[in-house]
Formats: sequence, structure tokens, C-alpha cells
Amino acid sequence: MPSTPRTAPEPISADPPVLTGPTLLTQSWLDLAFVHWAVDPADVAPLLPPGTVPDTFDGAAHVGLVAFRMHRVGWFGLPGVPYLGSFPETNVRLYSVDEHGRRGVVFRSLDASRLLPVAIGRWAFRIPYVWSRMTVRRDGDTLTYTSRRRWPGPRGARGDLTVRIGAPVTEPTPLEHFLTARWGLHTTAFGRPRLLPNAHPRWPLHRAELLAYDEDLVAAAGLTRPPGEPVSVLHSPGVPVRFGPPARTPARIPTRIPTRIPVQRPAGPAS
Repeated sequence: MPSTPRTAPEPISADPPVLTGPTLLTQSWLDLAFVHWAVDPADVAPLLPPGTVPDTFDGAAHVGLVAFRMHRVGWFGLPGVPYLGSFPETNVRLYSVDEHGRRGVVFRSLDASRLLPVAIGRWAFRIPYVWSRMTVRRDGDTLTYTSRRRWPGPRGARGDLTVRIGAPVTEPTPLEHFLTARWGLHTTAFGRPRLLPNAHPRWPLHRAELLAYDEDLVAAAGLTRPPGEPVSVLHSPGVPVRFGPPARTPARIPTRIPTRIPVQRPAGPAS
């Protein structure tokens, strides 16, 4: 069984922490679909980096399939690149907490349609990017995402989603906060665990309906395809994002041990 963090998990906040140090990456995430299933934490634990354990909500871990358009990625303070830095992407992600109580995400795969960003992500940041043929199409309030993997394999792994955008979320539920208010990426660089922090405005969220779903990216990421309907389907028009340098020491530690996961609710519409 995975070990328990030495520090209780930090509170969940819809607002980002203050980033310190230089900005490593700038980008925008646009036209997002968040689709999540509840899974057994024991199935997730072996897939997480050393020093982290599954972050759970009401006893369940979650696997997310997140499809979107990446827009104008910029590296190391350089302006965002219009063509090479703009492309469709689909992620399979898990939720983690480290021994210092810092919550984050763990990417099992990131399918993207530009080879150069894939190579930079794999080499410079040790993030499991893969090169795929992808499209994002919008027809009114319906978004369709398609993906076919090229390199590395499994070649042909697919991720096809169609969602219908619903009403704006004026007050996210605790689960919706848990799945979207994530301000760091847990990974391993050169054999050492790292937290790569990010910051962006509070998510503008809409409820959404999953109209079609045909994918094997979750299985290719080492997980059993979740049974049944997703527990959460959301849409966001998007946010601008900044990534800071890897954090080596605890950035935010709660001053008391909570008896349950605390959630900070927004006072008004998410924006």
C-alpha cells in the first residue's frame, strides 16, 4: 500500500498561488473538455511518481481525459509561437499528493499534433508527450475532438470525444473544484521528484454532456477503461497559463490538520 503524506493535504483553492522565480512556459488552454471517472486508488498508486500517493475524494481516485486546443506556447520568456506553439492536445491524467501535502496532477500521456513541442516536452521536461494526428471541430454548442497516435506507440491509439456545452457553472461543486483547481504537475526529473507549478485565472466552467466517446488512450496509459458513465463532464472556453521553475521545498502547507478535504468556494461566477 502507498505511504501516507507526512503533511495533511493542502486546502483546495479555486485561485492560484503566487509564482516565484522566472516563467519557464506561457501558453493558453482553449475549448477544453474535462471528462472524469472514479477509480480504485489501488489501481492508480503504482502509476504515480515516487514520493506521491493518490489524491482521493470521498475515498475514490479519478482518471481524467482532458481534450483542448493549446495556443501559442512560449518558452523561457519568448513570445508564444503562432504555428508550432498552437495545436490540439488530449491528456490522460491522475491526481496526486506528495509527502509535503502539495496537490497536483500526474500525466500518463499527452497526445499532441506538433512533433517539435512533443520532442521538447519529452526531452526538456520529462513529460510523456506523444505525437498524434488530431482535430478539434466546433459546431454551435458541440465540440468534437479526434486523435490517432503516431509516435511513440501504441500506434493508432485513438481518442474521440464529442461534448455538448451546457449552462455556466456559477458555483462549482466540491468534486468539480477537486478535479480542476490544480496548481502543479508532479513528475520526476533526473531521478528526483519535482513539482512544476502553474498559475492561471480562475476557471470559467460550463456543465457539459458527453454525446460520443470512443477511445483507448486510458488503456494505453496503463489503466483499465473505467466502467459506466463519467462522474463529471465539464467544458471551459479557456485560460492563459504560466509555469514556474520546479519547486524543491514545500510551497503551501496547512497550519492545521483538516478532518476532511477543505474546499474554498467562490463567492460568485467562475471567471
